[in-house]
Amino acid sequence: MRCGGCHELIYRGEFENNLQTCAKCGFHARLGALERIDTLVDGQTWREEDTGLLPSDPLDFVSLDQRYIDKVTETQAKTGLEEAILTGTAEIEEYPARLAVTDFSFFGASMGSVMGEKITRAAERCAGDRLPLILVISSGGARMHEGIYSLMQMAKTSAAIAQMGRARVPCISVLTDPTTGGVTASFASLGDVIIAEPGALIGFAGPRVIEQTTKQKLPPGAQRPEFLLKHGMIDAIVPRRELRQVLVKLIRIYGAAACQAKKSSQQKPAGRARAAKPRAAKE
Repeated sequence: MRCGGCHELIYRGEFENNLQTCAKCGFHARLGALERIDTLVDGQTWREEDTGLLPSDPLDFVSLDQRYIDKVTETQAKTGLEEAILTGTAEIEEYPARLAVTDFSFFGASMGSVMGEKITRAAERCAGDRLPLILVISSGGARMHEGIYSLMQMAKTSAAIAQMGRARVPCISVLTDPTTGGVTASFASLGDVIIAEPGALIGFAGPRVIEQTTKQKLPPGAQRPEFLLKHGMIDAIVPRRELRQVLVKLIRIYGAAACQAKKSSQQKPAGRARAAKPRAAKE
């Protein structure tokens, strides 16, 4: 097969055994949600949550004489997915975690009301059961077919991630190619640790849109991980083969901190709690 990065001929078996990355140039091909989950979690531990949540067509959207809801049905049959995201629990090196993984083959993993709802539910569950949340993201942004219902998910998902922060539960974002638009401008950029795969396109608007709007050329590689790391927008660039072990380390470190924070909150002096009652009664 021909590599999508260096365009050299490479062995397909070697490419697949290397988690669909090129050994010559390091090119990372896009993975589907199920493929991604297989590379990260321990075998037979994946348990999907919130199945049966299906997109609706609140705007009766029609594009090129095809109704949006008909296009959804067609895409579901083609991909075998109900929506552009899978959420559920699993173990990574025996450490429990909750994952939310998008699939670019479903409407470019654009965020509609169902994706926003699934991410929100996942974050709210994590705030309750204290499982770390791992977001593995590839998306073209908000889903225009749902209009304002899609844009509402930006605030909704951001509020849910903030709830996790107040609960001292870790959220880890893994940005893959591409991560753009309203997804970048909301939950994707709110992880406690933000990781990017090598070569991923990460940004809000595309380079051509920015240049047409500002009438200025972007710096070389401005929306690539190396540039973003240098300017403090992400925390690390991690090759796909190393991602599993890096996530384990983060879960171990942040999980211990979360448990300590919970323990400290449970050991607050009783006198402080009693002193609060007269003030509340007076008010």
